[in-house]
Amino acid sequence: MAEAIYCFDTATVRFAIYLDSGARVVAEISEDPLRDFFGAGGGGDSLVAAYARNAALIDERALELHRNGRRPVLLESHDFELTNTDTD
Repeated sequence: MAEAIYCFDTATVRFAIYLDSGARVVAEISEDPLRDFFGAGGGGDSLVAAYARNAALIDERALELHRNGRRPVLLESHDFELTNTDTD
C-alpha cells in the first residue's frame, strides 16, 4: 500500500519513494496534477486516493526527477504533460 498523506499547509500529497539503495525519500505532488491528470475531484481524501490509484506512475516520475537532481521532489502539472512529437 502506498504511503501518502494530504498536507493542507502546502496543498500537496506527500509520499515516499525508495531509491535502488533502499533509501527512503519524501516527495510531494501538488493538487493540480492530481486533479488535471489523475481524477481527484474533492478534498484531501480524494487527492490521496488519486495518488494511491496512480502511485506506480507518480512514483516512477518522482524517482526519475530525483535521479536527475531535482531536490526536493515536488511534482507539478508540467511534469506529466505529454510532448507532442507528431510532425503532421
